[in-house]
Amino acid sequence: MSSNPQDDADRIRLKRLAKLQTPSASPSPKPSASTSSTPSSGTPLPKPKPTPTQTPQKRPSEAPLPAPVPQKKKAPAAPAHLDLPTWEHETIGHVFNVTLSKEAAENSAWEVVWLKHLAAELEAEDPIAPRPIRLSVDIADRLLISRLELDPQSMSDDLEYVSVLASLPPGQTIFEYLLGSWKRINAAKSALNKKGYPPLEVEKANAVLEKLRDLVISYAGLTLQEPEMFPQPSGRAVGPPELVAPLLSLSTLTAPLLSTNSISPNSLSPTEVESFLQDLVKRFEPEGELDAVLGPVVCQLCFHESLFRPEGIAGSDASWRGVLSGLEALVSIKPIALMITRLPQWNPEGATAVNFEKVSLLGPLLRQGVFEREWPTIANTYFSRPKERSAPDLESATASLRGTLKSLQSSLFLVFNTLVRASPESREAVLQYFARVVTLNEKRAGMQVEPDTVASDSFMVNLQAIMFRFCEPFMDANFSKIDRIDALYYAHSNRINLKEETRINATSEQAETWRKEHEDPHASPPNFISDIYYLTLAMNHYGYQKTIDNFEELAKQYDEMNRHLEMLQGDGSWRGTIAAPRTEAAIKAVQNEQEQVLTQQYSYQVQLADPELVFRSISFVNFVSTWIIRLADPKHTHPNPPVELPLPKEVPVEFSVLPEYLLEDIANYHLYAVRSSPQSLELSGKAELLTWALTFLMSTWYIKNPFLKAKLVEVLFYACVPWSGRSGLLNSTLNSHPMALKYLIPALVHFYIEVEQTGASSQFYDKFNSRRNIAYLFKVIWDNPMHREALKNEARTKMEKFIRFVNLMNNDVTYLMDESLSEMSKIHEIQTEMADPSWATKPWQHRREREQTLRGLERHASGYTQLCNSTVSLLKLFTAETPEPFMAPEIVDRLAAMLDYNLDALVGPRCQELKVANPEKYKFNPKQLLSDILQVYLNLGVHGEFARAVAADGRSYRKELFERAAAIAQRRSLKSPQEIERLLLFVTKVEETKATLEAEEDLGEIPDEFLDPLMFTLMRDPVILPSSRAVLDRSTIKSHLLSDSTDPFNRMPLTLDDVTPNVELKERIDAFLAERQNKNTAYDKPAEEVVKMDIDAE
Repeated sequence: MSSNPQDDADRIRLKRLAKLQTPSASPSPKPSASTSSTPSSGTPLPKPKPTPTQTPQKRPSEAPLPAPVPQKKKAPAAPAHLDLPTWEHETIGHVFNVTLSKEAAENSAWEVVWLKHLAAELEAEDPIAPRPIRLSVDIADRLLISRLELDPQSMSDDLEYVSVLASLPPGQTIFEYLLGSWKRINAAKSALNKKGYPPLEVEKANAVLEKLRDLVISYAGLTLQEPEMFPQPSGRAVGPPELVAPLLSLSTLTAPLLSTNSISPNSLSPTEVESFLQDLVKRFEPEGELDAVLGPVVCQLCFHESLFRPEGIAGSDASWRGVLSGLEALVSIKPIALMITRLPQWNPEGATAVNFEKVSLLGPLLRQGVFEREWPTIANTYFSRPKERSAPDLESATASLRGTLKSLQSSLFLVFNTLVRASPESREAVLQYFARVVTLNEKRAGMQVEPDTVASDSFMVNLQAIMFRFCEPFMDANFSKIDRIDALYYAHSNRINLKEETRINATSEQAETWRKEHEDPHASPPNFISDIYYLTLAMNHYGYQKTIDNFEELAKQYDEMNRHLEMLQGDGSWRGTIAAPRTEAAIKAVQNEQEQVLTQQYSYQVQLADPELVFRSISFVNFVSTWIIRLADPKHTHPNPPVELPLPKEVPVEFSVLPEYLLEDIANYHLYAVRSSPQSLELSGKAELLTWALTFLMSTWYIKNPFLKAKLVEVLFYACVPWSGRSGLLNSTLNSHPMALKYLIPALVHFYIEVEQTGASSQFYDKFNSRRNIAYLFKVIWDNPMHREALKNEARTKMEKFIRFVNLMNNDVTYLMDESLSEMSKIHEIQTEMADPSWATKPWQHRREREQTLRGLERHASGYTQLCNSTVSLLKLFTAETPEPFMAPEIVDRLAAMLDYNLDALVGPRCQELKVANPEKYKFNPKQLLSDILQVYLNLGVHGEFARAVAADGRSYRKELFERAAAIAQRRSLKSPQEIERLLLFVTKVEETKATLEAEEDLGEIPDEFLDPLMFTLMRDPVILPSSRAVLDRSTIKSHLLSDSTDPFNRMPLTLDDVTPNVELKERIDAFLAERQNKNTAYDKPAEEVVKMDIDAE
């Protein structure tokens, strides 16, 4: 060593600098072999500062101008050179933290590991080599193996070597040591590139570092595969878990809390993970060993214990986020993405519908959710006892969980999308994954499926959310990519099995024949758009839509519990009896069940009512409905321009063979959307919904299933029901959209007729539900003159069909009026019995039975009365607008008999039997019902055929009923004075017609000139109309003028004062009557005495 004091001071200072250097700093060797931790001699040593006396100072007056800055910082003309052997020796020692020199180890306080045995081996191999032996890349492999084989837990009789073993880091795993070496290689490379050495020297030095890197990475990969190959500390998880840990640290929640200062020198920081993975890929991917190295790591990450905890994504540590972050980092490297889809666990053979989400690689992440059945801890934590919670509290819980779900699904889509884009092979693997889920869950859409035999709702909905995102790029507003969807996909691909599926309008044999005709083994496989589109349709059917059905079933369960609760509570007479404890326990049990159902409903709403998911669902449904219409459109151009209706009678085969669930799922989702979140359709979707429904209502022969057709009307009905104090979603659209104005009336009339025969055993009752919906739709559009004109046109141009429609309407009113009034009578009977004082003395069992009977009657009555109200209302509207079809011989007599019979029930002697407590509970409004029936009489009263039919009704017609009805209408303000006057004039005409009929029996045929040309009754006071010169009875024209101030024959303006009495004709008529044999008829009394109003009638 030099004895120069200045050199000694420099050396001491450099030692201290080396001690303070961070792990990322590049070590610099010094001349002495015993000071390997000092900087390299290849790096210019810092020179001591020159003493001030070495440069004479000039006087101020002689001071030169300051030199330009560039001249002061001008780089040396020749760059420093790297002493490669020395740098190599010291760098290898620093990277591996080893030495072959005992003195060097002692000088480092045994922080540098002395490889005593290897040193002896090398010295024995080359006795004449300089001592200590220099480290080089040629012996790097032996150096590393020698270091890895050291076991700090082993015992040694070599006292000299005990210090080496004792100095080894306690508890450090092989993988941690190799990570430290890898990080020191990176630091050395960074330092080297900053030194400014000649490029050739840097290139040689980097080659050394790359050899070291390759060696370290090789052993790191080997350790991941066989962690027990080298001595490992006891009690530590070694191998794949050691790489899983830094992958978990990539979570967006934990990464910001980490910093380079808090990361161990022997572990990966979040910023180093990707670089380390890249090195592993570079080393093992070319040799095909990547699966063995990283496969276990991926599996342990994806099956991390945090994904199976009861608290799931609501856990406080949010470990699942780390799993997702680590997975994102892995798939971001293309070879690893490819490797993941090659692993057996990606799409495991032998998996079932139930366990697929637990044994497939991404299943544990995809099954995360909030639904109560799969994650009861989450649902009961966030939504326990919901009736006792405030609305803001529940909304806050919903928002919190919903945000977590969005984060989960967004990250999962990122993973799948990266896999799809990695290569054709990985894309195919993803498609096979989706198809496998569909195949395994084909029974999931069944009516009575056991949840424990199929995939969970959470798993299926998460997949659906991912697939919706895959569809977004080709679902643009202009439908520019719609034709890229292969219409013959089911023949060109076997991903989706349709053998057990019902087709829209084809048998299984027809569908199989079509498939064979179009399959082409040599054709290119369908494009990705087609694959994703059809798989999303299938996933929607087997997964998402079934989840919605499960949610809606909860509402039915809750309603059923409410009815059961009402039955248990009864009138409370059980209190204080021997049955009280049992009844109270039953009531409490039902209430607890209701709380649990509410909790389930709230947990479902977190996901299903998420505005983002609803928007994507509606966009997809709109796209599918447009695509289906385009397929049926002969021009295949819909929606630009829109399809022309009705469609051709010949149904395209490619449309017929489509699975029926395509149309069914569109209808079911629209039903769910308009009932649960109608606001989601406000901005988009209304026109598409209307177009889709009208297309197939106008062309019902395209759909074989009658229940599916009925759903089209049901969707339109619910879309017109008011919500949140606002008018129905489609109200405005139905009254303004060109397609609605042109096709809605014909479509509704057509389906009203068609639904009479569905072919199902329940068709008699099914038709009433559809016709109730149709009646409501007519009411929504009735005030629109364009729709009423369309109705008149339908009646004019298709009279035979319209008469059939009217006949069915009349049949419905007849049945529903009879059933509803009968139910009211039975309810009245039981309520009267219960109101009697003797009720309390009757046996408890008898009272319970009667109460149960009453509950059943109430359920039935409510349905019947609602159907009755809607149908009678429809009859009222149609008789006002298009009365002519009602005058058909096959209609008018039955219509009159039905009206007379029900008028008798409402105001006749039996009307007291219809009085029930709380009639609004059953939607029973006898006053409105009476008003509607009287309006039908008024609408048709100007037609002689109708008066004649009423007069001919010998079973129910009595003028006293009309007198009583008029009195009630006047007292209850059901009708205006003018309407009451018209009603009484009509009854007068009926009485006269009745007398005419009787006169015909006595005297034979009455001369035509004596008959009123409109009412076909014998005129009593004939008058002449001034413009048309037609002769009518005064009462007839008077009744007509009450509603229409024109001549009924030429539509010229007319008032009652304009008419002229036909005295000569009246005298002849009077003479004719005088000769009649029958007496005491309407013709034997003054007109004003024929009908009177019983103003005192109740």
